[in-house]
Amino acid sequence: MEKFDDLSGRYLETLTERAKKSKIYKPYQLMGLTLAEILEDNKHKAIYMKMAKKHNNDHLLHLAKKIAERKNIINKGAYFMKIFYGSR
Repeated sequence: MEKFDDLSGRYLETLTERAKKSKIYKPYQLMGLTLAEILEDNKHKAIYMKMAKKHNNDHLLHLAKKIAERKNIINKGAYFMKIFYGSR
């Protein structure tokens, strides 16, 4: 039984480590992760991926970089959404 516990423990560790690694298959996924990183908003990376799939990536990236440069913005992700969807 000890041998089984040891194997299952290592297997769970392997699964945990594997889950931490990013699995990027499409360009829009990479863009979404990039936007989340620039805006310091990793909690909402799925939203950025969806936006990157649907909208012009150059425009999204340009806007995110402009917002990231501003030091007085507390929640860059929320401000990005307000500016992006407010301008439509």
